[in-house]
Amino acid sequence: MATVGQLMTKDLSVIGEEASIQEAARQMQNRKIGSLLVQNDQEYVGIITETDVVRAVAEEQEIGLLTVQGLMSSPIIAIETKLSPQYARDLMADRHIRHLVVRENDIIVGMISVRDLLGYFKTVAKNNVE
Repeated sequence: MATVGQLMTKDLSVIGEEASIQEAARQMQNRKIGSLLVQNDQEYVGIITETDVVRAVAEEQEIGLLTVQGLMSSPIIAIETKLSPQYARDLMADRHIRHLVVRENDIIVGMISVRDLLGYFKTVAKNNVE
């Protein structure tokens, strides 16, 4: 059985909390990702997602005046590497989120998204049909 640690993305994309929303959106677009970990000094303090940016635009907030800190979600919701993809799916559904930070021994080691889980469950379903 697969674990979150096997499915996670290890290449963490990070942005400073004082960065502009445009900078965050540009980084997500260029990397083709949906979230960034937010950093203050050497500490991860939150996460900003494409959904956060869309919500701010829909609410007609002054995007040009906001920083990442103003839109990020905090505290970070995390899952341990050894847990199952099913547990990750259920946690995301319960919290209405699409990204989880992955920890091992209280150290952030990766990120897993709904997209990662969809790929996994698609493979599992295909293998069960064959």
